[in-house]
Amino acid sequence: MAIPLSYIARNLWTRRLTTALTAGGLALVVFVFATVLMLDAGLKKTLVSTGEEDNVVVIRKGAETEVQSAIDRNQANVIEMHPDVAIGDDGRRMASKESVVLISLTKRSSGKPSNVVIRGVSPAGMSLRPQVRLASGRMFNPGASEIVVGSSIAKGFNGTQPGEHLRFAQRDWTVVGTFDAGGSGFDSEIWGDVDQLMQSFRRTSYSSMVVRLAQSDQFNGFRSDLDVDPRLADEAKREQTFYSDQSKALSTFINILGFTLSIIFSIAAMIGAMITMYASVANRVAEIGTLRALGFSRANVLAAFLVEAMLLGFVGGLAGLGCAAFMQFASFSTTNFQTFADLSFRFILTPAIGAKALAFSMLMGLVGGFLPAMRAARMNIVDALRAH
Repeated sequence: MAIPLSYIARNLWTRRLTTALTAGGLALVVFVFATVLMLDAGLKKTLVSTGEEDNVVVIRKGAETEVQSAIDRNQANVIEMHPDVAIGDDGRRMASKESVVLISLTKRSSGKPSNVVIRGVSPAGMSLRPQVRLASGRMFNPGASEIVVGSSIAKGFNGTQPGEHLRFAQRDWTVVGTFDAGGSGFDSEIWGDVDQLMQSFRRTSYSSMVVRLAQSDQFNGFRSDLDVDPRLADEAKREQTFYSDQSKALSTFINILGFTLSIIFSIAAMIGAMITMYASVANRVAEIGTLRALGFSRANVLAAFLVEAMLLGFVGGLAGLGCAAFMQFASFSTTNFQTFADLSFRFILTPAIGAKALAFSMLMGLVGGFLPAMRAARMNIVDALRAH
């Protein structure tokens, strides 16, 4: 015979003030915990969604980022003419030779400089990224000193609205449009004609190549051909894998920092829950004796107090998760540790994150309430009734 759940819940409602204070402490921890998970999920979604499933990125062997890579023109031509590269409706091979450079722009919010990625793309570059669409203005003309900027760049940096001019690489560049990349990493980039950008930055080699394979299952063969070709010193990665790798360093930093803070705060929250539950036991000694006299076992009393502590954690978890949900309306901008460029992304709340946050809050309640529950279960019936 178990003690009814309604009876356990009424005990929390009877002590509304202490319940609210303790749940508030647990909610703060859950808020931090959930926010860290949401930040990490947003980062990974931003970078993974940057890549297309059927696209392949080719960079120099040993290079971790496009900024570190170099592919000369002869190598680029060999890769472009590989038989596995798809041919578009216009009869051209679906390959984009690209140059990636970092420049410094002034942030609108702080007035401080921050690194931004300038990507030179070939005419096929847009068709290889169907998630990228023009939001305003027009696309840059090949051979002209024109650029288009991602939505995050347009919102966050000075001089990036259509019709304005940016000066870098000893030239003035006209912003002719903005594009929306669907929340991917391209939203934090500026695009222009690859040949014009390479000439301005005095580059003789491309940074990378992006190609679309005719068949997705040809990837292993394509990669093997590049590995054994003596003319090449390059390696191929699926685009989604490539951009996923870009998130690892920043993701690790966010998780270590966030979980360290969560652990420190959770210790304080569990101590608060323990104090609350000890007070509950002290105020209900006679009640515990009555329950034992009615035939409820020590195990029933132990389970009742543990469930009460977990309910307390659940209430705190719901409050913390509710506050964390509002973070989805905010965006976060930081430096990508792989490229050292500014990267904007959003907090994302998923069902898995919600489940983890609530489980964590209930675990804190369980740990905090364990010793008080043991004390309640060990009480002698006679001594407890005398307290009445």
